[in-house]
Amino acid sequence: MVDGYGVLQAFRRKAIALGAVFETADVRQVLCSAGRVAAVACADGRRFEADALLIAAGAWSAPLAAQLGFELPVRPRKRDVFVLASPAALPACPLVIDPSGVWFRPEGRGFIAGCPPRGEDVDDAPLEAIDHRLFEEVIWPALAPPRAGVRRALRATGAWAGYYEFNTFDQNGIVGQLPGCANAFVGCGFSGHGIQQAPAVARGPGRTDRARPP
Repeated sequence: MVDGYGVLQAFRRKAIALGAVFETADVRQVLCSAGRVAAVACADGRRFEADALLIAAGAWSAPLAAQLGFELPVRPRKRDVFVLASPAALPACPLVIDPSGVWFRPEGRGFIAGCPPRGEDVDDAPLEAIDHRLFEEVIWPALAPPRAGVRRALRATGAWAGYYEFNTFDQNGIVGQLPGCANAFVGCGFSGHGIQQAPAVARGPGRTDRARPP
Protein backbone atom coordinates (compact mmCIF):
# COMPACT_ATOMS: atom_id res chain seq x y z
CA MET A 1 0.00 0.00 0.00
CA VAL A 2 1.38 3.42 -0.94
CA ASP A 3 1.04 6.53 1.21
CA GLY A 4 0.58 9.17 -1.49
CA TYR A 5 1.46 12.13 0.74
CA GLY A 6 4.50 10.32 2.08
CA VAL A 7 5.74 9.60 -1.46
CA LEU A 8 5.18 13.25 -2.41
CA GLN A 9 7.26 14.45 0.52
CA ALA A 10 10.02 11.97 -0.31
CA PHE A 11 10.16 13.30 -3.88
CA ARG A 12 10.23 16.85 -2.53
CA ARG A 13 13.10 16.16 -0.11
CA LYS A 14 15.11 14.44 -2.85
CA ALA A 15 14.54 17.34 -5.25
CA ILE A 16 15.74 19.82 -2.62
CA ALA A 17 18.81 17.66 -1.96
CA LEU A 18 19.58 17.84 -5.69
CA GLY A 19 19.33 21.64 -5.70
CA ALA A 20 15.68 22.36 -6.52
CA VAL A 21 14.16 25.49 -4.97
CA PHE A 22 10.44 25.53 -4.15
CA GLU A 23 8.53 28.82 -4.31
CA THR A 24 4.91 29.36 -3.26
CA ALA A 25 2.91 31.83 -5.35
CA ASP A 26 -0.23 32.14 -7.46
CA VAL A 27 0.56 32.41 -11.18
CA ARG A 28 -1.60 35.09 -12.76
CA GLN A 29 -0.06 35.40 -16.22
CA VAL A 30 2.12 33.32 -18.49
CA LEU A 31 4.32 35.65 -20.54
CA CYS A 32 5.43 34.55 -24.01
CA SER A 33 7.86 35.81 -26.62
CA ALA A 34 8.51 34.44 -30.11
CA GLY A 35 6.48 31.29 -29.54
CA ARG A 36 8.13 30.45 -26.21
CA VAL A 37 7.29 30.98 -22.56
CA ALA A 38 9.58 33.72 -21.24
CA ALA A 39 8.33 34.12 -17.67
CA VAL A 40 5.40 33.83 -15.30
CA ALA A 41 3.96 36.78 -13.37
CA CYS A 42 2.56 36.08 -9.92
CA ALA A 43 -0.21 37.65 -7.87
CA ASP A 44 2.28 38.95 -5.28
CA GLY A 45 4.17 40.93 -7.94
CA ARG A 46 7.05 38.53 -8.39
CA ARG A 47 8.18 37.41 -11.82
CA PHE A 48 10.03 34.17 -12.56
CA GLU A 49 12.01 33.84 -15.77
CA ALA A 50 11.49 30.48 -17.49
CA ASP A 51 13.69 28.29 -19.65
CA ALA A 52 10.74 25.89 -19.70
CA LEU A 53 7.29 25.72 -18.14
CA LEU A 54 5.57 22.57 -16.89
CA ILE A 55 1.89 22.97 -16.14
CA ALA A 56 1.17 20.49 -13.37
CA ALA A 57 -1.43 22.43 -11.38
CA GLY A 58 -3.76 19.47 -10.99
CA ALA A 59 -7.44 20.30 -11.23
CA TRP A 60 -6.66 23.93 -12.04
CA SER A 61 -4.25 23.34 -14.94
CA ALA A 62 -6.72 24.26 -17.69
CA PRO A 63 -6.76 28.06 -17.06
CA LEU A 64 -2.97 28.18 -17.36
CA ALA A 65 -2.95 26.19 -20.60
CA ALA A 66 -5.72 28.45 -21.93
CA GLN A 67 -3.32 31.39 -21.71
CA LEU A 68 -1.19 29.54 -24.26
CA GLY A 69 -4.17 28.92 -26.54
CA PHE A 70 -4.72 25.29 -25.60
CA GLU A 71 -7.95 23.87 -24.16
CA LEU A 72 -7.25 21.11 -21.66
CA PRO A 73 -10.21 18.82 -20.85
CA VAL A 74 -9.24 18.83 -17.16
CA ARG A 75 -11.75 19.90 -14.53
CA PRO A 76 -11.94 19.94 -10.71
CA ARG A 77 -14.43 17.18 -9.87
CA LYS A 78 -15.42 16.57 -6.28
CA ARG A 79 -14.35 13.21 -4.87
CA ASP A 80 -16.13 11.85 -1.78
CA VAL A 81 -14.25 9.22 0.23
CA PHE A 82 -16.10 7.15 2.83
CA VAL A 83 -14.69 5.54 5.95
CA LEU A 84 -16.17 2.07 6.43
CA ALA A 85 -16.40 -0.13 9.48
CA SER A 86 -16.69 -3.89 9.08
CA PRO A 87 -15.96 -6.91 11.26
CA ALA A 88 -14.34 -8.60 8.26
CA ALA A 89 -10.67 -9.44 8.67
CA LEU A 90 -8.83 -9.25 5.35
CA PRO A 91 -5.13 -9.82 5.96
CA ALA A 92 -2.92 -8.23 3.30
CA CYS A 93 -5.96 -6.96 1.40
CA PRO A 94 -4.82 -4.81 -1.55
CA LEU A 95 -6.60 -1.90 -3.18
CA VAL A 96 -9.65 -3.51 -4.84
CA ILE A 97 -11.31 -1.81 -7.81
CA ASP A 98 -14.68 -3.08 -9.02
CA PRO A 99 -15.41 -2.96 -12.79
CA SER A 100 -17.90 -0.19 -11.99
CA GLY A 101 -15.02 1.98 -10.73
CA VAL A 102 -15.99 1.60 -7.07
CA TRP A 103 -12.89 0.93 -4.99
CA PHE A 104 -11.98 0.07 -1.41
CA ARG A 105 -8.85 -0.63 0.58
CA PRO A 106 -7.84 -1.16 4.20
CA GLU A 107 -7.26 1.94 6.30
CA GLY A 108 -6.42 1.56 9.98
CA ARG A 109 -8.90 -0.83 11.56
CA GLY A 110 -11.44 -0.47 8.79
CA PHE A 111 -11.61 0.48 5.12
CA ILE A 112 -12.03 3.51 2.92
CA ALA A 113 -14.02 3.47 -0.31
CA GLY A 114 -15.05 5.73 -3.16
CA CYS A 115 -15.72 5.86 -6.88
CA PRO A 116 -14.97 8.09 -9.87
CA PRO A 117 -17.04 11.24 -10.39
CA ARG A 118 -20.40 10.58 -11.97
CA GLY A 119 -21.48 11.95 -15.33
CA GLU A 120 -23.88 14.46 -13.81
CA ASP A 121 -21.31 15.83 -11.33
CA VAL A 122 -20.57 19.53 -11.80
CA ASP A 123 -17.15 21.17 -11.91
CA ASP A 124 -15.72 22.72 -8.76
CA ALA A 125 -18.58 21.58 -6.50
CA PRO A 126 -18.29 22.76 -2.86
CA LEU A 127 -16.42 20.28 -0.68
CA GLU A 128 -18.46 20.97 2.45
CA ALA A 129 -21.50 18.86 1.52
CA ILE A 130 -20.70 15.14 1.35
CA ASP A 131 -22.88 13.33 -1.18
CA HIS A 132 -24.15 10.48 0.99
CA ARG A 133 -26.35 9.30 -1.90
CA LEU A 134 -23.13 8.29 -3.60
CA PHE A 135 -22.53 5.68 -0.92
CA GLU A 136 -26.14 4.52 -0.83
CA GLU A 137 -26.78 4.42 -4.59
CA VAL A 138 -23.39 3.55 -6.10
CA ILE A 139 -20.82 2.25 -3.62
CA TRP A 140 -23.02 0.08 -1.40
CA PRO A 141 -24.70 -1.75 -4.33
CA ALA A 142 -21.26 -2.57 -5.76
CA LEU A 143 -20.07 -3.96 -2.43
CA ALA A 144 -23.38 -5.61 -1.49
CA PRO A 145 -22.69 -8.95 -3.21
CA PRO A 146 -20.62 -11.22 -0.94
CA ARG A 147 -17.25 -9.86 -1.96
CA ALA A 148 -14.09 -10.41 0.10
CA GLY A 149 -16.09 -10.64 3.32
CA VAL A 150 -16.82 -6.92 3.36
CA ARG A 151 -20.60 -7.08 3.03
CA ARG A 152 -21.59 -8.23 6.50
CA ALA A 153 -22.30 -5.36 8.93
CA LEU A 154 -20.61 -2.87 6.59
CA ARG A 155 -21.46 0.73 7.44
CA ALA A 156 -20.13 4.21 6.71
CA THR A 157 -18.77 5.93 9.82
CA GLY A 158 -17.28 9.05 8.27
CA ALA A 159 -16.35 10.81 5.03
CA TRP A 160 -14.32 13.61 3.51
CA ALA A 161 -14.04 15.26 0.12
CA GLY A 162 -11.37 16.61 -2.20
CA TYR A 163 -10.93 17.25 -5.92
CA TYR A 164 -9.93 14.95 -8.75
CA GLU A 165 -8.03 16.54 -11.63
CA PHE A 166 -10.57 14.86 -13.87
CA ASN A 167 -9.84 14.36 -17.57
CA THR A 168 -13.31 14.55 -19.11
CA PHE A 169 -12.05 13.05 -22.37
CA ASP A 170 -10.85 9.61 -21.24
CA GLN A 171 -9.84 9.88 -17.56
CA ASN A 172 -6.17 9.33 -18.39
CA GLY A 173 -3.19 11.59 -17.82
CA ILE A 174 -2.21 14.21 -20.39
CA VAL A 175 1.55 14.45 -20.78
CA GLY A 176 3.77 16.22 -23.29
CA GLN A 177 4.55 19.44 -25.09
CA LEU A 178 1.78 21.95 -25.73
CA PRO A 179 1.26 22.57 -29.46
CA GLY A 180 2.58 25.90 -30.64
CA CYS A 181 4.85 26.55 -27.67
CA ALA A 182 8.27 24.95 -27.85
CA ASN A 183 9.15 25.09 -24.14
CA ALA A 184 5.72 24.54 -22.51
CA PHE A 185 4.75 21.11 -21.23
CA VAL A 186 1.82 19.64 -19.36
CA GLY A 187 1.39 16.81 -16.88
CA CYS A 188 -2.11 16.65 -15.44
CA GLY A 189 -5.56 15.06 -15.74
CA PHE A 190 -4.62 11.77 -14.08
CA SER A 191 -8.10 11.37 -12.59
CA GLY A 192 -6.85 9.71 -9.42
CA HIS A 193 -3.89 7.79 -10.89
CA GLY A 194 -1.20 10.43 -10.47
CA ILE A 195 0.84 8.93 -7.65
CA GLN A 196 1.00 5.63 -9.55
CA GLN A 197 2.32 7.23 -12.73
CA ALA A 198 4.34 10.20 -11.47
CA PRO A 199 7.80 8.55 -11.54
CA ALA A 200 7.37 7.49 -15.19
CA VAL A 201 5.85 10.83 -16.22
CA ALA A 202 8.84 12.68 -14.81
CA ARG A 203 11.10 10.65 -17.10
CA GLY A 204 8.90 10.98 -20.18
CA PRO A 205 9.08 13.25 -23.26
CA GLY A 206 10.05 16.79 -22.44
CA ARG A 207 13.05 16.06 -20.24
CA THR A 208 15.93 18.40 -20.92
CA ASP A 209 18.28 15.40 -20.79
CA ARG A 210 16.27 13.13 -23.10
CA ALA A 211 18.96 13.19 -25.79
CA ARG A 212 21.65 11.91 -23.46
CA PRO A 213 22.61 8.24 -23.54
CA PRO A 214 21.39 6.12 -20.58
